Amino acid sequence: MEEKKTILTGIRPTGNLHLGHYFGAVGNWVKSQETYNEFIEVADVQALTDNFNNPDKVRKNVRELTLDLLACGIDPTKAKIFIQSMIPEIAELTVYYSNLVTVSRLERNPTIKTEISQKKALFGNDGESVTYGFLGYPVSQTADITALGGTLVPVGDDQLPLLEQAREIVRKFNSIYGETLQEPEHLLSSIPRLKGLDGNEKMGKSLGNAIFLVDDDETVTKKVMDAKTDPDKIKKDDPANPDVCMVHYYHKLVTKDLDTITSECKAGARGCVACKKELAANLINFLKPIKEKRRYYEQNPQEVDKILLDGTREAKQKAEETMSKVKKAIKINYFE
Repeated sequence: MEEKKTILTGIRPTGNLHLGHYFGAVGNWVKSQETYNEFIEVADVQALTDNFNNPDKVRKNVRELTLDLLACGIDPTKAKIFIQSMIPEIAELTVYYSNLVTVSRLERNPTIKTEISQKKALFGNDGESVTYGFLGYPVSQTADITALGGTLVPVGDDQLPLLEQAREIVRKFNSIYGETLQEPEHLLSSIPRLKGLDGNEKMGKSLGNAIFLVDDDETVTKKVMDAKTDPDKIKKDDPANPDVCMVHYYHKLVTKDLDTITSECKAGARGCVACKKELAANLINFLKPIKEKRRYYEQNPQEVDKILLDGTREAKQKAEETMSKVKKAIKINYFE
């Protein structure tokens, strides 16, 4: 029997998961755990690169993120959830890999360039907002992937430059020290980034345009009622364009009879308020089993601890095996 390929994926614990996370990533992880040997990293060290002055936030969200993952259907008997900071081999690999990439190459990475521009727009153009740790994110990510022997990495289009840089670092290592590490391949998501309720191309925690998996029914309804609709539809009976309406956009995710909604919208036979109420009800129904599963784990914190400890223990064993090969390759396996 062919050995299962190993998937390494992860997410930073900076807040609760929202629908964008679910439809863009976590829902796919739930499916892939049936086929692959899957490790999911709670990337607390990477979260500290731009939350270094708020460690309480990161610590709290390690558990919140784990609860969200389990609630979405991640099965700890099939996929292992682990905490990045508890795998010191990742930090050690990051140091070794940092010798193999130049600062200018990191600065040219399109993903990093975009995020640096966003930071400078927020905090000023004095360079103070970009730390060594933040700039080195692709190096740290390479260590994450290779430490666990990741052969496949689920990514969206915007993350492809990060993975390509990881592949470059692996090739450079192997060219100098011999064939030691395997180049990871991408597992490209076919689902585009979910837009926010306001029509923004990105749904974000800080943008106020997201529906979180933990939102109560009243909050979900309020957010949906504020969603952007076709600005040219003035009166209830005016025909509208569903392609520019965020309510219709979200109906496509959770509503079964979409054809009726679409035709009524175009014909002016559907008012926006009624349409929003229907969407809110469907979203609440969609989130109900997720919330119920989350409630179970909230009431059983010791089980959550065991899941994290078991996943981290297995991840560390994998990382130790990788580190042994790396140290032998770079000839620092003294006294062995």
